[in-house]
Amino acid sequence: MRTTTVGELRILLPELDPDDLDPISDPTDDLSDATIENVSWRGGTLDGVTVRGSRLVGVDVSESGWEGGSLFGCEITRADFSGTTLSGVSMERCAVTGSRFTGTRLTDVRLKDVLFEGCRFDYASLTRVTAAGAVAFVDCLFTDATWSSCRLPNIVLRCCQLARLELDSCHLHGVDLRGNGLHDLKTGLGNLHGVTLDEDQLPDLTHLAVQDLHLTVRKR
Repeated sequence: MRTTTVGELRILLPELDPDDLDPISDPTDDLSDATIENVSWRGGTLDGVTVRGSRLVGVDVSESGWEGGSLFGCEITRADFSGTTLSGVSMERCAVTGSRFTGTRLTDVRLKDVLFEGCRFDYASLTRVTAAGAVAFVDCLFTDATWSSCRLPNIVLRCCQLARLELDSCHLHGVDLRGNGLHDLKTGLGNLHGVTLDEDQLPDLTHLAVQDLHLTVRKR
């Protein structure tokens, strides 16, 4: 295992040696110590599948259904989860890079020690997603996405695009939002209770306050 730091957050991530992994192409109930590369499971059913200590590279699981099961100690690169439904899945000690979650529905997903870097979550819906440990999103796209009833305390977002991201009944206390544009967020101020911002974001926060409080601003 290795650790990486994003902001003030330390994340425990896998360090896999490809020579120690076996190539696998077919999904089974338990995928351990495997390299899964350029495989298409598009439109499949992956209920209860557990993936441990494996590398997933260029895997297509778009338009699939995945209920239960887990991803533990995995490196996921350039995977396509577009339109997939992930329900009750646990992700722990995973590094997810350059992957697509466009229109993905994540419900009751549990995250712990997970780094998403350069990933697309546009039009994705996150419902009751929980961070049970260190989680960071770096250079990710959340345009027109929705977070509903999520409990994501103390996570970090860096250099992410949040245009028209909608927040509804979320617990984000301690979240580090520095380095992100907040002007186009679709949220009430209550969803931002206890977050960390930098001075350059205060004009964005003022804009959100004017919208949330239905203020009328006029020249003297």
